[in-house]
Amino acid sequence: MLVGKELLDKARSLSNRPEDDIARGCGYVGPSGRLLKKSFYRALVEAKAESQGWQLPKSTTSSATGVRGRQAEFRTRVHGNGNLLIGHAYTRRLGLEPGQEFRIELEEDSGVILLHQLDQDQP
Repeated sequence: MLVGKELLDKARSLSNRPEDDIARGCGYVGPSGRLLKKSFYRALVEAKAESQGWQLPKSTTSSATGVRGRQAEFRTRVHGNGNLLIGHAYTRRLGLEPGQEFRIELEEDSGVILLHQLDQDQP
């Protein structure tokens, strides 16, 4: 990810392109391929401020604190297609790996959803 003068120069050279292409060209793409627009715009503002000789106050966003990505909220919702997404933050916290399988158990009276990990050789 470019910063400072290099970022400004590259952004200027791509100024005839759509914003997403400029962000991508400056390296603001996450490991999953998602554009990191907030980080890109913040870096642009910081670079412009630096070029003008002034400094922005420190941000309280995750990029300033060294924490990457979205913060885990203990909330989710049922999507329009009926799916309920747990999310990467939780699967990572539990140490879950792609391909692992689970049996879902519902405790209807309490509304609790339990996931029981299946062994590799279980049907």
